[in-house]
Amino acid sequence: MLLRLLRPALRPYRTTVVWVVLLQLLQSLATLYLPTLNADIIDNGVVTGDTGYIVRVGGLMLAVTLVQVACAVVAVYLGARVAMALGRDIRAAVFGQVQEFSAREVGRFGAPSLITRTTNDVQQVQMLVLMTFTLMVAAPIMALGGVIMAMRQDVPLSGLLLVIVPVLMVAVLAIVRRMRPLFRAMQERIDQVNRLLREQISGIRVIRAFVRDRYEQERFARANDELMTVSLGVGRLMALMFPLVLLVINVSSVAVLWFGALRIDSGAMQIGALTAFLTYLLQILMAVMMATFMFVMVPRAEVCAERIEEVLATPTSVVVDADAIADRAMLGHLELRGAGFQYPGAESPVLCDVSLVARPGQTTAIIGSTGSGKTTLLNLVPRLFDATAGAVLLDGVDVRRLAPELLARTVGLVPQKPYLFTGTIASNLRFGRPDASDDELWHALEVAQAREFVEAMPGGLDAPVAQGGTNVSGGQRQRLAIARALVHRPQLYLFDDSFSALDYATDAALRAALVQETANATVVVVAQRVGTIRDADCIVVLDEGLVVGRGTHRELMADNETYREIVLSQLTEQEAA
Repeated sequence: MLLRLLRPALRPYRTTVVWVVLLQLLQSLATLYLPTLNADIIDNGVVTGDTGYIVRVGGLMLAVTLVQVACAVVAVYLGARVAMALGRDIRAAVFGQVQEFSAREVGRFGAPSLITRTTNDVQQVQMLVLMTFTLMVAAPIMALGGVIMAMRQDVPLSGLLLVIVPVLMVAVLAIVRRMRPLFRAMQERIDQVNRLLREQISGIRVIRAFVRDRYEQERFARANDELMTVSLGVGRLMALMFPLVLLVINVSSVAVLWFGALRIDSGAMQIGALTAFLTYLLQILMAVMMATFMFVMVPRAEVCAERIEEVLATPTSVVVDADAIADRAMLGHLELRGAGFQYPGAESPVLCDVSLVARPGQTTAIIGSTGSGKTTLLNLVPRLFDATAGAVLLDGVDVRRLAPELLARTVGLVPQKPYLFTGTIASNLRFGRPDASDDELWHALEVAQAREFVEAMPGGLDAPVAQGGTNVSGGQRQRLAIARALVHRPQLYLFDDSFSALDYATDAALRAALVQETANATVVVVAQRVGTIRDADCIVVLDEGLVVGRGTHRELMADNETYREIVLSQLTEQEAA
């Protein structure tokens, strides 16, 4: 999975990667050549007292060292640039894929997990690539070259490598094998901590209102402790690994000195050769240790790569046709023909055989009990979901055949939970139409009954807005969301219970102003308040995903029991009449 993710991601940087490998090869060869030169100085210069030889070979050693340093610096620089660019590209790919997701896919993964995959998981893969270019490329060259150069110094003594290297590798691989499931559990625990933290920060007011501070602290403490437990398990294995590697290195050094001394004593080996052999042994074991460090990172990066690839490989359920209509004059005529929607694996559909028509210049209202499918129905129009049965038509064309840009220009949705972005009042209002003038913004605010409080804010249109609009009240947030839709000027307005946070006077004033503003547009309103929709041209009654009535307020009061029950739960018989 890791290679499947990295192979296409590294393809644009092939040339740079080749340069990194070549430079690492040169610096590794230079590093391997230095002990041989050092042995020559000892055996042919120091022992014989030839100062000239020492100076000449020492100068050569200095030149080789400069080459080694230059190659290492450039290789690390280029490797770091590739790793950082790779991280940027993968993050952009994950973000782009999430942007294509429908609400169904976003709900499947969950926002906390998607955030972790885009940040922490990508960072782990990026760090692995960086360490690969700085350590792993050089490690096999150093190990193989070290073995060859050690055998050149003394073949019999090289027999120790046949024992030392396999012992070290078996010990390391046994530990790494136990790390992999722990790393997967660690990433899942990070997701859990992120989810709880988002819940608690977003719901801080509810927590305080119900005095659940201690309970939420205990929930977070449990998740935090679970993450700590898994992290401690990884830490213990890592704490065991490095002392084990150092133990093998030190025991190996003692063994080389012991057997090397015996060979020098017998005259079969020179002191310089033993010094070089010991250096090569340390280089071999250090290469294995670098590979060990990489093996520690690989399992976690592999788990992260699987999680990233899972997002990238998940197709969106909202597919854009290759020949989608991108340019067409739209009137906003909406029709649902036997539309239905069912979540994958659900026992029953949320919507079933829903048919309705909403025409320009008219207001169509949808009412029903909680869970009857009103919001889901509205979400089918801008393709936040795609209907699993029937069709949703705009001006006689299935919305699945319209380009997303054309659909976005035609439909203006004010969601049930209005969301404002970090920035200013003006930047939020211009979200759907960046070229809107200040006069148009003020007009939209006036229609949405928001001008008064925006004028009172420091800066007016340039007043800052916190993430989610948390620095304004719920009613102000709803009015700003309505104003944003008005600035957009769509042909079809969808109001998803967008007046629930308003007092009755503001609600009435806003609806009266909207009548003039949306006179030529199609308006579809989902509401719980009967007073909000009683004057609609057509009211559609939903019950458990089915249309159980349609008509005007007076007609439905006369012959629709479901509608009567809803109305009389809010109004008296005289008020309803």
